[in-house]
Amino acid sequence: MAARPTRMSPWRFVVWFGTVSLLADFVYEGARSVTGPLLASLGASALVVGVVTGAGEAAALGLRLISGPLADRTRRFWGLAIAGYALTVVSVPLLGVAGVLWAACALVIAERVGKAVRSPAKDTLLSHATAATGRGRGFAVHEAMDQIGALVGPLLVAGALAITGNDYGAALGVLAVPGVAVLLLLFWLRARVPDPEAYEREVTGAAPQAGGGRLPAVFWTYAGFTAATTTGFATFGLLSFHLVERHLLSTAWVPVLYAAAMAVDAVAALATGWLYDRVGPRVLVALPVLTAGVAALAFTNTLAVTVAGSLVWGAAMGIQESTLRATVADLVPGPRRATAYGLFAGVVGAASLAGGALTGGLYDYSIPLLITVVVAIQLLAVVLLAVTRGIRG
Repeated sequence: MAARPTRMSPWRFVVWFGTVSLLADFVYEGARSVTGPLLASLGASALVVGVVTGAGEAAALGLRLISGPLADRTRRFWGLAIAGYALTVVSVPLLGVAGVLWAACALVIAERVGKAVRSPAKDTLLSHATAATGRGRGFAVHEAMDQIGALVGPLLVAGALAITGNDYGAALGVLAVPGVAVLLLLFWLRARVPDPEAYEREVTGAAPQAGGGRLPAVFWTYAGFTAATTTGFATFGLLSFHLVERHLLSTAWVPVLYAAAMAVDAVAALATGWLYDRVGPRVLVALPVLTAGVAALAFTNTLAVTVAGSLVWGAAMGIQESTLRATVADLVPGPRRATAYGLFAGVVGAASLAGGALTGGLYDYSIPLLITVVVAIQLLAVVLLAVTRGIRG
């Protein structure tokens, strides 16, 4: 019979892993909160911001096509998670001192590559513990803890920018401290729980299984729904570009708004996570509705309405980062789960790149057309979600 993971309950594992994500979000969400203005200060246009941030999200998702199967094949989930976090926490301080547009663009993408390396392995490790805690609740608590870091990081960056007169080097340099803490905590957690899969084996009573076999057909339908709703989802880089270029908000206040959006993210994750465990994937209909709302609100010339659109953006992010991932864990058995996370993210990554270029290009051409196109795409997403109503029993 499989041994218990070393002296740590499933909920404690979720909370400690959430602490890792809290510290990591402190680092990279602090940087992402000023990506648009930082790139603009180096000469980037709206199209460049949209393409680079969209390409970053595409890298964070698309490269999981490689890292997901690699994790399943090697079973080195901890090693890949640590390597990915390391790349992220190194890239962010360097971004503040890049000095030229091409280097800053490369580092924005490199930070996202770190997420690609770690995410399938990290999500698989977490999915084993959430088999015991409840998928929706476990992923929701993890995401809510993410957002504590995502709230504090941008606020720290905002304060540093205000104090230093918009010195990005100093503002992003302080994020090296929580970055070091991320790596130390990961090594400690790996030593305490070397085999998180034992949590799921205790719940299911199943023996370890070898990888292999096809992914369920409903998984691909579900990926199609997620790709559709992601295609119309603007990046915060473009939202912040709009706020600063239209003189609606100063650069120092943009991270404060981002922090508020991350607080909404946490609440939305907890709410939809608990609802998911009760009613299943029907709760996901909120995602295309919110995505359409972002386009309709965030690109106006009225500060209050634009701020509301940014907060709606945060709510949509909360669902994307928690409940969407929980559903994948319910659809795919353990031996193929990291592969599924990688393939799922690859599909969504292509949509993110298309969406970044689409929204950035339409923003330069016509904001009313941007809103119309996004709303039409979200209607298609609702239809695809209706097709997957039978996802869970």
